Amino acid sequence: MFQGILLTQGPDKKTIATYGPLDEAQLPAGDVDVRVEYSTLNYKDALAVTGKGAIVRSWPMVPGIDLAGVVETSRDARWQPGDRVVVTGWGLGETHWGGLAQKARLKGDWLLRLPPAYTTRRSMAIATAGFTAALAVMALQKHGLAPGDGEVLVTGAAGGVGSIAVALLAGLGYKAVASTGRPHESGYLESLGASRIIDRNELSTPGKPLQSERWAGVIDTVGSHTLANACAQTRWYGAVAACGLAQGGDFPATVMPFILRGVNLYGINSVFTDNATRERAWAMLAQHVDTAKLEQMTVEIGLSEVIDYAPRVLAGQVRGRTVVDVNR
Repeated sequence: MFQGILLTQGPDKKTIATYGPLDEAQLPAGDVDVRVEYSTLNYKDALAVTGKGAIVRSWPMVPGIDLAGVVETSRDARWQPGDRVVVTGWGLGETHWGGLAQKARLKGDWLLRLPPAYTTRRSMAIATAGFTAALAVMALQKHGLAPGDGEVLVTGAAGGVGSIAVALLAGLGYKAVASTGRPHESGYLESLGASRIIDRNELSTPGKPLQSERWAGVIDTVGSHTLANACAQTRWYGAVAACGLAQGGDFPATVMPFILRGVNLYGINSVFTDNATRERAWAMLAQHVDTAKLEQMTVEIGLSEVIDYAPRVLAGQVRGRTVVDVNR
């Protein structure tokens, strides 16, 4: 037996989240059994736990899109008992039991060796949020954006992806501008490396199809009108990396920025990224995100606290990263 969070559906299809013992016989099919040490609580996880988003596609489900731990048993020759691993994405918490439990059974293809720079706890301070931020930065770099080219906007900057994006951009020498609806977090964002702070209200309401050029690049975690305005304000041949929908999944924009200014919009999907790209992203994060800044943006809770904590994540009351110690 082991402890975990299990999501089931009631007769009215309402999500029911419970914390309690699970049996190993309930684990799904997989090649490798991992003793989980740490997981995370992301926006996506909070949607699943509260039932406020259509995240879960197979029932019952253990949520949690991230996990880090130690291999216990393996039927895959690439992995041996004692190997320390990290897993993010691959449908965890959606179609396959995820990380918010003390044990997981996974496909060997999904595992990544724990990067030498990280403990299992610190890897979960990075996890999907940091990996997504890194992929967004890599998209801007591939586009040709270099430090010194101009300001790079980060929306939803006080959240998990946004916080790491700000720290990573600053670490790489870019001039990051943080957009947030939490003005009291200005000091926090400046400590991560933001060159200045703007109020999200500048971007969150309907705007003109084409606006004054402000940004050399954008990392958007918000979607909806914020993304539309960010595109409309991006300079000639600039780049926007879209990786979130905290404001909404709609995109009320026109083609004007794309056909009149040559703006490029890159979609970031971290779930099914190949392992070679994952390794490059983790290496960049290890090199350019200071561990002191990483600790500063991290809050730790126990597995038993997740269900009550999830609504706070959705309400925007939690900044940075939430790491979950699954053994308490």
